[in-house]
Amino acid sequence: MGKIPTELPEGVRQGDERLIRITQEAGKKIDSLKNREENGEFLRVKVTGGGCSGLSYGLKFVESAKRGDILIAAHGIQLLVDSKSSLYLRGMSLDYSDQLVAGGFKFSNPNAKATCSCGESFAV
Repeated sequence: MGKIPTELPEGVRQGDERLIRITQEAGKKIDSLKNREENGEFLRVKVTGGGCSGLSYGLKFVESAKRGDILIAAHGIQLLVDSKSSLYLRGMSLDYSDQLVAGGFKFSNPNAKATCSCGESFAV
């Protein structure tokens, strides 16, 4: 598991891999991107409206947590999920593949009733 700060910012809750499970491969890639991008210590995972199936996943590095966020640490990385997105993500697994065809981040979401062929959007 990743290192959780001993004192969480006010209004931020500690989560675990029951919300989002990060594979070791995804953790390595996120760490590599974090070091390359230098945009923040946290990776925010968010669900927004849009995409061909109605809801889309979003990933973005950020400097700090916001009130109401859930912090998950695994494989040396720290993920932030807002409370609303957590309703759609509970039980999700985030993996990474470096294959030339169909490579990239893979979202395996047990809450999704339908997904698009690219895997970046879903419906509940």
